Amino acid sequence: ELKSIMVKLPLRTVSQDVVEQPLGEITAIKGDPVTLQCNYSTSATNAYLFWYKQLPNRSPTFILSEFTIGKGTTEDEFKERFSATLDSKSSTVRLTIKNLRVSDSAVYYCALKPTVTETHSTLIQKQN
Repeated sequence: ELKSIMVKLPLRTVSQDVVEQPLGEITAIKGDPVTLQCNYSTSATNAYLFWYKQLPNRSPTFILSEFTIGKGTTEDEFKERFSATLDSKSSTVRLTIKNLRVSDSAVYYCALKPTVTETHSTLIQKQN
């Protein structure tokens, strides 16, 4: 039985706009919440940040968006357990997944518009 889920958070940057996921790995218990953090830097007045989920051998699926000015959106299939908070003062956007499931094991991308800057988080099943 799955006891925990591990998250791996690599970094990729492009140009002067930067997104970074600072923690290398996060381990959480099935049923618990987990929060993925994305730090960003941009010269744009309004930052547009997006989270995507990618399952193996599939295209990324849009989860939600957050903006420093205005309101973002969340896809219906994620509304119940997935939420994000954007703090423009600390330039962070956090994705929280409640009631963690095995099916949440995936690669999670944080992306910043208008550039193609992105990082990803890999959820890895860890057997105990």
